Amino acid sequence: MNLNKRSLWVVEALLARAEERKVVEHPIERGGRFVDCGIEVRGGLATGIELARVCLADLADVSIVPGEVAGKSCPHVQVVTDHPVQACLASQYAGWAISEGKYFAMGSGPMRAARGGEPIFEKLGGIEEAECVVGVLEARKKPTPEVIAMIASACRIAPSAVTLLVAPTASLAGSVQIVARSVETSLHKLHELGFDLDRILSAHGTAPLPPVAANDLAAIGRTNDAILYGARVVLYVTGDDASIEEVGPKVPSTSSHDHGEPFAAIFARYNNNFYDVDPHLFSPAEIVFQNVETGRVHSFGQLAPDVLARSFFG
Repeated sequence: MNLNKRSLWVVEALLARAEERKVVEHPIERGGRFVDCGIEVRGGLATGIELARVCLADLADVSIVPGEVAGKSCPHVQVVTDHPVQACLASQYAGWAISEGKYFAMGSGPMRAARGGEPIFEKLGGIEEAECVVGVLEARKKPTPEVIAMIASACRIAPSAVTLLVAPTASLAGSVQIVARSVETSLHKLHELGFDLDRILSAHGTAPLPPVAANDLAAIGRTNDAILYGARVVLYVTGDDASIEEVGPKVPSTSSHDHGEPFAAIFARYNNNFYDVDPHLFSPAEIVFQNVETGRVHSFGQLAPDVLARSFFG
């Protein structure tokens, strides 16, 4: 499966309904294009679902389902996939820090598979030969021609073959695509813990969609809290049960010494530096392994609705 081609199909379908989806396509000087999904336009919930599908190389179903947080109505973002490793780690994971001149954004999507350059791709079997690349940027600024050129060079293609979709964290579309990372965070944590990713067959995840924050810094807090304190993930796996019982307690966010207060407070304590936060924190609140070979079910972690209520409604 060519991940970039799959995502490009989603982009073209989105652009065919651009007015309805509240997005605008912009050509970039010297080649390439970007789709504004929330900078100067409103975007929306449906656009957020499309952004998440692009990030996941259209290898997952993404939907918004009913839910609640601390007794208050709060929609949840649901992700279902039978290709969790390819969708989440080869594509969705925000593993590319896009830095060019004064421009900075975290890059997601299948363009990462064309670039390679991350240790995870040694496990995933190399990089993708792509004629075009698609990426999603979490940013409030429009990408520059220099950004497009840098991405094109890293992916060994012409700038004209680069498509970027951009939405800030504090936007409807941006919030949806970030909260759609419940499964991805669990798989990344398992990879860091040395779990055999080939054992993971399918996955289901949900996480509450927070109210859009007044600014991007506050939105970073709320969207992280949605995962850390409200995400529930079910993984369908093979193999022995003993190894699941060994690794399981280390997976959920409860395994971190930073767990227990809204992420905005944690972030401020570390002077807003992600790299100083305990990396064990970045995982779902609850994870369940269903062993399809033995029939055993293993559950770890728990939700923290009180922390979510302080973050979302306080």
